[in-house]
Amino acid sequence: MRIIENKKLDFDDVLIQPRRSKLSSRKDVVITRDFDFPNTNSQLKKCCPLVAANMDTTGSFYMANTMSKLNAMVCLHKHYKIEQYVEYFKNDLSHSSDFVFYSTGTSSSDLSRMDKVFEKIKTYRWKQPNICVDVANGYSEKFVKTLTKIREKYPNSIIMAGNVVTPEMTEQLIMKAGVDIVKIGIGSGSVCTTRLKTGVGYPQLSAVIECAEAAKHSGGYVCSDGGCRTPADVCKALCAGADFVMLGSMLAGTNECDGEWTYEFLADSGDLKFWQPIDPGYATERRKVSLQFYGMSSKEAQDKHHDGVANYRTSEGRCVQIPYKGLAEEIIQDILGGVRSCCTYIGANQIKEMPDKTIFIKVNNTHNRIYE
Repeated sequence: MRIIENKKLDFDDVLIQPRRSKLSSRKDVVITRDFDFPNTNSQLKKCCPLVAANMDTTGSFYMANTMSKLNAMVCLHKHYKIEQYVEYFKNDLSHSSDFVFYSTGTSSSDLSRMDKVFEKIKTYRWKQPNICVDVANGYSEKFVKTLTKIREKYPNSIIMAGNVVTPEMTEQLIMKAGVDIVKIGIGSGSVCTTRLKTGVGYPQLSAVIECAEAAKHSGGYVCSDGGCRTPADVCKALCAGADFVMLGSMLAGTNECDGEWTYEFLADSGDLKFWQPIDPGYATERRKVSLQFYGMSSKEAQDKHHDGVANYRTSEGRCVQIPYKGLAEEIIQDILGGVRSCCTYIGANQIKEMPDKTIFIKVNNTHNRIYE
């Protein structure tokens, strides 16, 4: 046993110091990036580096259509039927297939399912979709071996994989397993209880800083996954060196989400106009009120997708009700507005420059909480 004495930091532990800037307006900030992926010899052009999480609420086909129109990304959840994936890929409903990732675990059934989907869609223009390999614990030997096999089988796919929180594992996933984007974060999600059940985790800001540096020298990228509650947290993740930022709770409750919605029934609906942001174009008897949102290792997710929590496991997630938020695009635009403003405060002309322009200040308090 040993103890790391240096204190590690989370988003709430820092503020970003303002610096002189030549930018005259927020609208001048470039909030997209071009990415080159050496492991695949492929690229993503004009990519807005926000990613909808592959949870069974936020990782929907509808979300993919909205995000890709904004040149932002989505990792589809892995609980659709094979026929549903094929139908989606066949119709290519998204604005750009480059920004959509197929999600899989590492079990033989997950991998077999992915192979079947890819085999069925290879006649369409989705010859090798992007892949998100998602496990709770990215430190197992099996994980690295599985990723190596996936890379060998799908050499032209952009592969995102995780989750890990240390630079050594980040380097291994990129250099040995051929991963392009490493997902960073353990226990930082809003509906994740891993830290409460296991005591395992790593403060998210420090994890991103350390892993981003390792990825940079290994020819890969990192995606900060978890811990973002406000646009400020997204800014801090990007300033810490995250190339992509994955969003779960911030997009949960938007109209594009799959899942169990709570509805309110309206009296005399034929005479009422639908007053929420999403107008279906006709009189309606009900409106969306809230969405059930839970971690993918929670009891609710295990009951829904795996016939309950196995006797050798524990639930590592919580379940909450998220109020209806309206359009996902409005949330994304609000986040990007914060990013643009942050860039003007620190003198970054484009999102890519944010880490080089950033000075973090350790603080005891980040903002005035009187009205919280």
